[in-house]
Amino acid sequence: MDIKTFNIAGLMLITPPRFGDERGYFSETFNAARMKEAGITDTFVQDNHSLSRQRGVVRGLHCQLPPHAQGKLVRCTRGSIWDVGVDIRTGSPTFGQWVGVTLSEENGSQFWIPPGFLHGFCTLSENAEVQYKCTNLWNRECERSVRWDDPLLNIEWPVAPGAAILSAKDAAAEAFSNVNDWFQA
Repeated sequence: MDIKTFNIAGLMLITPPRFGDERGYFSETFNAARMKEAGITDTFVQDNHSLSRQRGVVRGLHCQLPPHAQGKLVRCTRGSIWDVGVDIRTGSPTFGQWVGVTLSEENGSQFWIPPGFLHGFCTLSENAEVQYKCTNLWNRECERSVRWDDPLLNIEWPVAPGAAILSAKDAAAEAFSNVNDWFQA
């Protein structure tokens, strides 16, 4: 596994090796022992799968608060996405900072976003399929959403604000200035 870390502690880009021949390839996309070696010791309890039919779909920015906070191991199995993690750990030296990565069926990379981060993505292709493992079950009362284009975050999205395709929930998400002590660093 190739593991890349970032200036924001906790975020990791994990690229499992692919073994290919004329038939295609094989890749072990999850191995608990290898994840533990990389520092991911959380237990995954839920798998999610989304399909976004159009380019420019933005999903997020989402998180769940304790006691149902979720870490997510995200991968794109069809098409490509721009995936973003935003640090919302109060007291963290990187609070409010973000990392964005391209995940695609071609690169096979996975983005580890631990609890204490907002997560969102934008589709770079039509018919983008995203699959992610979660460390906690979804809980409606603990779910929070922050505006994807909040000017305080200044995320460099690959879609203009007027061209983004949003759900009603994401269009009505709260401002980043409302994130206050959601997670302690």
